Amino acid sequence: MNKQQVNKEFSVSGQLLPAEVATLAAAGVKSIICNRPDGEGADQPNMVEIQQAAQQAQLEFVYLPVLSGKVTDENAAEFQRAYTRLAKPVHAYCRSGTRSMTLWSLAQARQGMTAAQILAAAKAAGYDMSSVARRIAGYRQGNGTQRHYDVLIVGAGAAGIAAASSLLARDRQVSVAVIDPAEVHYYQPGWTLVGAGVFEPGKTVKTLASLIPTEVEWIKAAVAAFDPQNNCVTLENCQPIYYGRLIVAPGIKLDWQAIEGLPETLGHNGVTSNYRFDLAQYTWQLVKNLKAGRALFTQPPMPIKCAGAPQKALYLSADHWYRQQLLDNIEIGFYNAGAVLFGVKDYVPALMAYVEKYRAQLSFSHNLVKIDGEAKTAWFERQDDRGNRELVAREFDMIHVCPPQCAPDFIKASPLADAAGWVDVDQTTLRHKQFDNIWSLGDVINAPNAKTAAAARMQAPVVANNVLEDMGVVKGVAHYNGYGSCPLTVERGKIVLAEFGYGGKLLPSFPRWVIDGTKPSRTAWWLKEAILPPIYWRAMLKGREWLAKPVKAGA
Repeated sequence: MNKQQVNKEFSVSGQLLPAEVATLAAAGVKSIICNRPDGEGADQPNMVEIQQAAQQAQLEFVYLPVLSGKVTDENAAEFQRAYTRLAKPVHAYCRSGTRSMTLWSLAQARQGMTAAQILAAAKAAGYDMSSVARRIAGYRQGNGTQRHYDVLIVGAGAAGIAAASSLLARDRQVSVAVIDPAEVHYYQPGWTLVGAGVFEPGKTVKTLASLIPTEVEWIKAAVAAFDPQNNCVTLENCQPIYYGRLIVAPGIKLDWQAIEGLPETLGHNGVTSNYRFDLAQYTWQLVKNLKAGRALFTQPPMPIKCAGAPQKALYLSADHWYRQQLLDNIEIGFYNAGAVLFGVKDYVPALMAYVEKYRAQLSFSHNLVKIDGEAKTAWFERQDDRGNRELVAREFDMIHVCPPQCAPDFIKASPLADAAGWVDVDQTTLRHKQFDNIWSLGDVINAPNAKTAAAARMQAPVVANNVLEDMGVVKGVAHYNGYGSCPLTVERGKIVLAEFGYGGKLLPSFPRWVIDGTKPSRTAWWLKEAILPPIYWRAMLKGREWLAKPVKAGA
């Protein structure tokens, strides 16, 4: 927590953690306002977790979620009403603190504070509220102070940083900026191994500052809106940023709220998920401690990132129980909203062999819709062949939940999105179908490929090449073939290495005598555990395109 004191009655920070609430209480804070909607980040605790910690610390808690960059006068009025009635001092938080600071500034302006006073108070707390002051004064930023870049990248996840590095690997003269409010960057493929006790959490995280190329300007903020007609994006503090070409790579939203009761019980009562950094260790704790009972594993409707991850958690957990000779005492269930175990049939026989080995019960067309952690009960909506639906209740001792997933809110509300909310691109060139100077990659696009880090590794050089081709720097348009990879960890020490492209076409990276991806392999495990993390950190994010050189049309 980076708490910034604005005055004696108000402080602000980025995302709070439940454990930090007691620190605020010890410092004299009496009330907390949350301005961040749930589901904005993979490492974000849900609002309910903070609320529960506040109740334990006897602090008042108010939830006033505001979409990034969408701070309205109505939001400011609501904030003002809450702030006025709450016991002081009040602490407000969002992703970076900017929304909370903006709300406070607008609320103070409504009470007569001048723009100069707002600017001074915000600056002392480390926030630039000049755009808010311009809003109060009715001033509009002139062309002379516009910030403009040859290439602007939204998102500094795996896809965004890889695209920036691949651009610079081809042309060091191009001006590039990346927009992202995060402090840290996660190697999310490693969380499955954290949940199995193979990796320590620290092995999957680095500071974002250490990864963004030095030639790239980092705009540490969140994007609120897109204005492709004017080649502009607007930040959450209402500041416009202009571009010649735009690359959109903000990732995916984990929609925890879509499952009734889930936010309230995550991390407690045997409810866990490897899809959140701080919960992967809890998964391993549950697995180690379970000696008898029922363990459930869930998979929501597609699309989700790394479609094999829900069953990876099952296999590695079951393998531990198998090695501890506990399978006779543990009932394992896999509840999949889909109709098949895995979407590419070539890999199903090897996976089914492990399902049978671990005696796991498969339940297809079962979608988790509600959970009661204290009652240790989950409810699934089951659909039969005729489309009839019914609710099915299942008790559990532990449950690993894969949350439903969707495009981020600011993408769904933008002109870049298709009807389902994803960025609308040509699946081969990754260029936007409507706006010629916009490209997109990673989990946010609507191309029918697997949403994996391996897919982003292949997409980044394609996008970099095609952006520079449009600028006249390189020749030839590169094509993406839908490649994705899902290393299915079927036991500790063996992996079924699924590699495929559009239409389920197998696209192996190695000869069969090295790795036969349709069969469990120790070599593939070694690749996953020892080789892929360094390739991620030292190659993919550095613009070194090992096994990822883009293929150009006609080549």
